[in-house]
Order: sequence, then structure tokens, then C-alpha cells
Amino acid sequence: MTILFLFVALFFLMFIGVPVAVSLGLAGSLTIMIFSQDSVRSLAIKLFETSEHYTLLAIPFFLLAGAFMTTGGVARRLIDFANACVGHIRGGLAIGAVLACMLFAALSGSSPATVAAVGSIAIAGMVRSGYPQAFGAGIVCNAGTLGILIPPSVVMVVYAAATETSVGKLFMAGVVPGILLGLGLMVAIYIIAVKKNLPALPRASFREWLSAARKAVWGLLLMVIILGGIYSGMFTPTEAAAVAAVYSAFVALFVYKDLSWRECPKVLLESGKLSIMLMFIIANAMLFAHVLTTEQIPQAITAWVIEAGLQPWMFLLVVNIVLLVAGAFMEPSAIILILAPILFPIAIQLGIDPIHLGIIMVVNMEIGLITPPVGLNLFVASAVTGMPVTQVIRAVMPWLALLLSFLLVITYVPSISMALPNWLGM
Repeated sequence: MTILFLFVALFFLMFIGVPVAVSLGLAGSLTIMIFSQDSVRSLAIKLFETSEHYTLLAIPFFLLAGAFMTTGGVARRLIDFANACVGHIRGGLAIGAVLACMLFAALSGSSPATVAAVGSIAIAGMVRSGYPQAFGAGIVCNAGTLGILIPPSVVMVVYAAATETSVGKLFMAGVVPGILLGLGLMVAIYIIAVKKNLPALPRASFREWLSAARKAVWGLLLMVIILGGIYSGMFTPTEAAAVAAVYSAFVALFVYKDLSWRECPKVLLESGKLSIMLMFIIANAMLFAHVLTTEQIPQAITAWVIEAGLQPWMFLLVVNIVLLVAGAFMEPSAIILILAPILFPIAIQLGIDPIHLGIIMVVNMEIGLITPPVGLNLFVASAVTGMPVTQVIRAVMPWLALLLSFLLVITYVPSISMALPNWLGM
């Protein structure tokens, strides 16, 4: 009865238009007040504990770093570098946009930030060179999802906080899948470009390539600082996020000088708004997860799954279907915080590695970001290009088959996700 009331209350509140964060908090609070022996004071304590969660401190810092990188001209230099590397290939501007998304994803940790930063420059450049606008929007919208798969990733930090797994191990597990998905998109673009005879840029000379690399090196160096610092033991992922924020501000203000001191308060304010919005969702989602735990709902579901004789491959298939449906309607962090406490113990019982489960969930969240009606990347791409959201959806859909195929491979070939963590002995 408790499980039924909790989820009926959640979906009813969302159905009548109550924001997701408030729906999560209200559903959890009502369940405790009506069914639980737990004190209502536990709600306030749980909300306060969220603000003390050390791992979650990485989120505002990564968002701030992404804001400085987006505003400070780093994206433009990364796109120039990517074009210098692959622009001469047939469909090179589109391939360069994917490479730029991969590079920017390794700086920002956010998918919408990647779409906004790269899309605002790359799509306009593709249109000027003779590419259809819809083609460019579809490419950047899909490649932008790499923002939450290639480390650092805000969604991975949330999963680590919800399941108490290693953030560093999750980051490493995302590297190989992120590169593979990027390469898969590039190959698909090249095949389409050859068939449609899309334009290519003149091959960049070594001097031009060196110039582009020199201008982009400050942005590229941040990847080395974040990942190198974490895996050398110099600092934790949370400390790495703080270092990234300070470094990004330094590069934007003193190296590239694309950002003036007068613009800093605006960047800080926008980053603060995004952080507050996300942390409010996380706080309410953790409250919801607290109710799940105190009422022993995950344990009950785990026992039911074991009794039903569900095989690991069947369980993962169900997980993917549930996550794909949820991703079309909810924000990734909220989904992770609601479902991870339920799926995590079942996965452990079935012998599925929790890091592998985390990567599966992240890839599902990637697809959710480009799935209507709530796919955030669709709205960001619409704002960047001026195209109606319906046109952006049509532009994105042909690439969805590639992402779904990639999801199947990641789900049933765990060695792809676990290769780098195992090789590093993590």
C-alpha cells in the first residue's frame, strides 16, 4: 500500500502540473505523515543532510567552471582546433562539431552547456558552408549528450552520491564509451556526407593546425588537470571541481580576456541560479529516496525480482525500458536519485557491477535529453538555432537509432565500461 501511494502521489502531482522537485518532496512527505512511524522531523533533517553531502559539492563547482568556459570563448577555440584536425574530411565541419562536443564535454560536465556553447558557433558555421541547418542541429543535439558521459559528469556525481560508489571510478568508466559514441557519430556523418556530397574545408597547413592548437591549449589543459589530478591522488573529484572553477575563471579573465570583470557577476549569478535549481531537485529527490529506504521498498522489490527468477539480461532490458520512458518526462538527476536506490540492490544481488549499472543509467539519460516532450537538449538547440522545437525533434530522430544501438552494446558488453577502471586497478 505504501509503495502504491508513494508513486501514485508522485505521478498525480506531476500530472496536474506541479514541478518535479516539489512533487518528489510532497509525495515523500505525505507518505511519511500517513503511513510511516518515522517522525516528520526526519524530513527537515534529510533536507539539511543533502547540503552537507561532500560529493554533491562538486556540482556547483563544475557548473561554475562550465559557465566560465561557455562565456569565455573556450568553445570557439576548441571548434577551430577540431576543424583544423578533421575539417578537410568530407563532412568535416560536422565531424569537427562532434569532436568539439567531446572536448567541451570533458570541460563542462553538462550536456545542455555543451549544446549551447558548441551549437551557437558550429551550427552557424555549417549553414554558411552549405550544410542544411536541420542536419547541423541534429548533429550537435546528439553529440551534446556526451556532456554527461565523458568525465567530468554532473550526472555521474549524482549517481555516486545516491549509491555511495566511487566518483573517480565512474569517471574512468565513462571515457571509453564516450570516445566510442563520438567515433560512431563521426563515422555515420562521414557516410552520409559522402552520399550527399557535403562540403569539406581545405586541409589546414601544419602552421595553421599549430596555431589552432596553441589557442585551444588552455582549454585542453583543464582535462589534464581534472583527470590527472584525480587519478594521481592530488585531489578528490570535489576538489577537482573547485580547481576547475578557479582555473576556468583565470583562463577567461586573464589568458583569453574574452570575459571582463564587469561580466563576472552575471556569470556567477547564472551559475548560481542553475546550481540552486539542480540542488533543489536533488534535495527533494533524496527526500523521496529516504522514504524508499525507510519503508524498505528497494528490499521488497529486490526480493520480488529474485523470487521471479529474473535473469541479469532480462533485468537490464527492463531497466533500459523504464529509464527510457522516465527520461522522456523527467530531469536526469531526479531519475537517478529516484531509481538508483531501487535498482542498485537488485543489480548487486544479480551480480551486476554497480559501476556498469551507473554507465547504463547515464547512457539512458543521454537519450532522454533528446527525447520529447521534455528533452532539454531539444529546447537548447531550438533557442540556439531559432528553429521551432518540432523541427529540432525531426532533425534529431534519425540519429536516435544510433544511440539506441549504442545503449544495447554498452548494456550487454560490460567490458567496454569496465576496461579502463580494471586496467588502472581501480
